Amino acid sequence: MDKLLYIAMSGAKENMHSVAVRSNNLANANTTGFKADMEQARAMQAFGEGAPTRVFAMTERPGQNFATGPIQTTGRDLDVAVAGEGWLAVESKDGSEAYTRFGNLQVAPDGRLQTSTGLNVLDDNGGAIILPLPLEKMEINKDGTIFARLEGEPTDGGEELQRIKTVLPNNAEIEKGQDGLFRRKDGQVEAASAQVQLIAGALEGSNVNPVSEMTHLIDLQRRFETQLKMMSHAEENDKAHAQLLRI
Repeated sequence: MDKLLYIAMSGAKENMHSVAVRSNNLANANTTGFKADMEQARAMQAFGEGAPTRVFAMTERPGQNFATGPIQTTGRDLDVAVAGEGWLAVESKDGSEAYTRFGNLQVAPDGRLQTSTGLNVLDDNGGAIILPLPLEKMEINKDGTIFARLEGEPTDGGEELQRIKTVLPNNAEIEKGQDGLFRRKDGQVEAASAQVQLIAGALEGSNVNPVSEMTHLIDLQRRFETQLKMMSHAEENDKAHAQLLRI
């Protein structure tokens, strides 16, 4: 009986974990540049005393769906989307270099180019991009180079400033952190890549498919109910066994 109960319990636990992952995907269906998470679990043998038939469901490191989301034109000068594969380099809250496809940018009061969430956008040398102020016009070219014109300058004036660092790592070598940013698994910094192209005046939407996520949630709910029924049957079997012993 304990085998049945343990298998059902660990399976129900993993189903709940899967529901949390899928629900988080659904909640981020409209988040710019969001990459859907994929839950994973597998049957694992329970080692120890007894027959090696005991197994339980074990959580695997979750993966992500790296498919490109839809490109949405905004016409805003500070919006950029990554065309195809590649990432924008930003400075995370802990000071480390991380990567994102969230291209909704802004200029902070001190001239720093940041994401709308307040993360510094990095240049090719890994430093924060600090723009001269006040700016009258600013453009971001396909290769990430920033062209800006100060207030009072002639309309044919302006100059090229720093270049936004873009990287093109192997997706198998990066992972998503708790802050939603991606980093190399080995902790190293990815080198800048000139192959990545940016689309100015556009944002990349989330790659979450709401219909698919809802279908998965319904399937997980049914699996969870099955696990609960197995636990209920285990309890009934235990009571019946106890009654037989009292006869």
